[in-house]
Amino acid sequence: MARHTIILDCDPGQDDAIALLLALASPDEIELLAVTAVAGNVPLRLTEGNARRVLTLAGRSEVPVHVGCDRPLLRPLETAEYVHGATGLDGAELPPPAAGPAPGHAADAMIALVMSRPAGTVTLCATGPLTNLALALRKEPRLAERLAGIVLMGGAIELGNVTPAAEFNIYVDPHAADIVFGCAAPITMFGLDVTHKVLVTEPRLRAIEAIGTPVARAAAGLLDFYSRFDRDRYGEPGGPLHDPCVIAHLVDPSLFRGKACPVMIEREGVCAGRTVVDWWNMHRHPPTATVMRDVDADRFFKLLTERLARL
Repeated sequence: MARHTIILDCDPGQDDAIALLLALASPDEIELLAVTAVAGNVPLRLTEGNARRVLTLAGRSEVPVHVGCDRPLLRPLETAEYVHGATGLDGAELPPPAAGPAPGHAADAMIALVMSRPAGTVTLCATGPLTNLALALRKEPRLAERLAGIVLMGGAIELGNVTPAAEFNIYVDPHAADIVFGCAAPITMFGLDVTHKVLVTEPRLRAIEAIGTPVARAAAGLLDFYSRFDRDRYGEPGGPLHDPCVIAHLVDPSLFRGKACPVMIEREGVCAGRTVVDWWNMHRHPPTATVMRDVDADRFFKLLTERLARL
């Protein structure tokens, strides 16, 4: 299995926290260079602190956390405390951060880390709004060609989850998403169509809780709180677990299936944030992303549970 060197750009959020823990628990497959924080699920002052708390929980406070953009490029910030709670990590008592934020803006850190390494060796993983990455791409036009790829959670082929048309991460900053999807780097997109097949059911939650370690108990508490909103809204046996799909794909790409498609971003109007995925390529445009649509959810949770037990 290939080992991936990554930067994780995130807005923790319980599901971002689980994605970060999965990355930390998979050192054979993933080298985590840095975490970059962006405003999204909750404001930036919480997301960057939450990232540092999760690293402290996992005993990895040496991983740098760079603070990024506190608002979208052109729109007012909209957050999602109604899902994640007032802190963004409601459901568990995490330790205070053992280290402060790293110096330098997140976009500049992305540029420095990628440009200082050989081309094609760093993957940018994004599990929040794409503001930091879009800014980095604008500041350093060579960045896209230096990346091994971009793996992101965002968008949908079908229905949205914050408006009928749009998924939250893309909706929060559609102008940033338009820059990212147009950058010509290899993109892998995990939208709602696949993440809504990864449900935190009661048996899966209890299997994580049964590990019994402080990390596993915290993860179970976060997942229990986080899954309640979507479980009640959708009437499913569990809430969807979005962001860890990004990391699980790097650990074991055989978990997921999709195909290359043109993806366009609606930036304005009632459909702002819509990812227009031309699944059948009706317009004969070049593909801009590999769009994932199917997942082996049982194997996904087996992997997640086994890896959380390592921390």
